[in-house]
Amino acid sequence: MNTINDTSKTSHMRLYDRKNQRLYVNASERQRFVSVADTQPAHIRAFCLTLLYTGCRISEARELTNHSLQVEEQLLSVRSLKKRNQHHVREIPIPTSLAQSLSDLTHGYTSNQCLWVNEMGGEIDRVTAYRWIKMVMREADIHGPQACPKGLRHGYGINAVRSGIQLNMLQKWMGHASIKTTAIYANAVGREEMELARKMW
Repeated sequence: MNTINDTSKTSHMRLYDRKNQRLYVNASERQRFVSVADTQPAHIRAFCLTLLYTGCRISEARELTNHSLQVEEQLLSVRSLKKRNQHHVREIPIPTSLAQSLSDLTHGYTSNQCLWVNEMGGEIDRVTAYRWIKMVMREADIHGPQACPKGLRHGYGINAVRSGIQLNMLQKWMGHASIKTTAIYANAVGREEMELARKMW
């Protein structure tokens, strides 16, 4: 069996597609994504940075409400939609800047309301959310299969591992059922490997 392209339940997630194209945004692309997101209207900026800084799925981000946010603790409570038949909520640490941006969006909310709403006051649809991400990716000159919400999620995982976050903590934040899924991010070349490699050049 070809383990690289194996799509079994335990190894279906990959960092490269069958054409060997990268499926995650790398460090320089993350920086460009943030720079462009910062120029967008407040609600689009906050949505884009939520995916970047939490690694949550686009469907999970769409259903976030003002009750999902703990500003002072800098936490975002996300319901794990992949945990079927379970009500599983994970708390994800977020940077101060994102906590403040989300707090600004919810200013004046008197009840539990969605963070991102359409013209009718309801939850934005998946197409709109996807379009926001693709627009920022395009303006940030990010192209290829990684230029999508899933690319941000994979990029979050790789960035966390390269920053020294332990796999069991990352598993919790990303909502993976198995640490075997999380471990795929450890396969990406990290800072230490690059430092070792430079000794050969």
